[in-house]
Amino acid sequence: MRIISGSLKGRKLSGYDIEGTRPTMDKVKESMFAMIQFQIAGSIALDLFAGTGSLGLEAISNGAEHCYFVDRNFKCTQIIAKDIQTFGIQDKATVLTMNWQKALSFFKEKNIQFDLVFLDPPYKDFVIADSIQSMKELNLLKKGAWIICEMEQNYEQINDISFELQKIRQYGPKTVLIYKFI
Repeated sequence: MRIISGSLKGRKLSGYDIEGTRPTMDKVKESMFAMIQFQIAGSIALDLFAGTGSLGLEAISNGAEHCYFVDRNFKCTQIIAKDIQTFGIQDKATVLTMNWQKALSFFKEKNIQFDLVFLDPPYKDFVIADSIQSMKELNLLKKGAWIICEMEQNYEQINDISFELQKIRQYGPKTVLIYKFI
């Protein structure tokens, strides 16, 4: 597993073998980032359910100003922090070990808003719609924010007119949906 584009292109990522993680395949990640390439530069990003941190690290590599990585698994956040240190991007990253609900409350308390959000939770959890709705209610999304969701084929639709579906792509058993907060 590696970073596929940007200033850190080719750097190897750790953690691909952590139990319970499902790293995004390079082909899917490449397509995903091609779809959002003009939204990344200068953005404040959130990699919620970060796992290996692959998506947030790719965003930093492609010009995100800062990325917040959140995962409830301490082993995952340790490995993300190690990669951040190795890549010398500590000033562009914040790593938090907590569940998504606590993280969203933390961001509300700190008055942090996002331009770009990556959601790739464990497929069995079905929390994408809930986490997006919570981000809206807590005022964590800037107008025009992009939300990139990776899920199984039997995906959750967001039924809220505040979120406009921009793209949908199928990659075998995976589906990527990209929403814009309007």
